[in-house]
Amino acid sequence: MKNLFILLLLVSMTFLSSCDVTVQKENSEPEVTTGIASTGPDAIIYQTKGDYSQLVPVILNENKTEIVSFPAPQDLKYKGKLAVPTVLENGFLLDNRGINEHVAFINITYDEYISLEKTPSVDELMGLIVDYDPLLALYSCGKRALFNNEVKELNAYILENDFSKFDKLK
Repeated sequence: MKNLFILLLLVSMTFLSSCDVTVQKENSEPEVTTGIASTGPDAIIYQTKGDYSQLVPVILNENKTEIVSFPAPQDLKYKGKLAVPTVLENGFLLDNRGINEHVAFINITYDEYISLEKTPSVDELMGLIVDYDPLLALYSCGKRALFNNEVKELNAYILENDFSKFDKLK
């Protein structure tokens, strides 16, 4: 009897943990999902008050009084290239570094920063900030891995001025 109970339990658990799940959305067709969540970085697009595209970003605290995150020189690569943002339509940029609404830019280019022998101190970096509030707009557009051609697709949204599917961060 005990063996039969364990066997039924195992069969039930296998059945319940099936990979394909049908989800019924309200007023729509059933959606079949794999149960696998996409991971990786978000596609972040933004516009700035000036051209800071070649300048290294740092992240400030909410009050913009101190730096809470900054890169080491070797951290400024994305997919084997300098992590400068990708230029999009209408002055938008696609982040390749990992910025957020608390970003500021220092007066050192990616090329200059990556050639530094050591990472500057927080105090040195604070003295190099050129704009404490550089953003005009900032959107999180979902996981980068979910785009087939992220530049082409993001440009289409930008040209249509359709940001309704994105999370506005600023």
